[in-house]
Amino acid sequence: MTYEDLLIEAEDNSLVVKEKPLRANNGRIKGNRVAIRKGLTEIEKACVLAEELGHHHTTVGNILDLSDAQNAKQERQARLWAYNKKIGLKGILDAHQHGCRDRYEMAEYLEVTDAFLEDAVDCYKDKYGEFVVVDNYIIYFIPNLMIGQMI
Repeated sequence: MTYEDLLIEAEDNSLVVKEKPLRANNGRIKGNRVAIRKGLTEIEKACVLAEELGHHHTTVGNILDLSDAQNAKQERQARLWAYNKKIGLKGILDAHQHGCRDRYEMAEYLEVTDAFLEDAVDCYKDKYGEFVVVDNYIIYFIPNLMIGQMI
């Protein structure tokens, strides 16, 4: 999903998105207001907005203190929501089938930042373990991201 698509989804969820000169991070959500750091690329803004939408859909209250286990769990849920929205296991397979051979090509194809893709793969590794089977493919997360067709 592009930044424009995510803006439409935000609007459909009664969220107001504004670009602001944030200091501490790239995005914040409070109530129905989302702030995105000014000066980011469209791809960066899309990744940030996806995570803020994830917070809208999955978190409750102020979770800024990530040393609290409950807050950390909610942060992980919001990020997983964002990774699934922007990438998903199907997206990884689509990128592979499109001919992407490394993470940089995959990130470009999926229209996400390299860091967002890397964090998504790490999150999927934590969720699924060494590998996961999707359709007729196996996606390995350990030792590195590898995709193979099952026979």
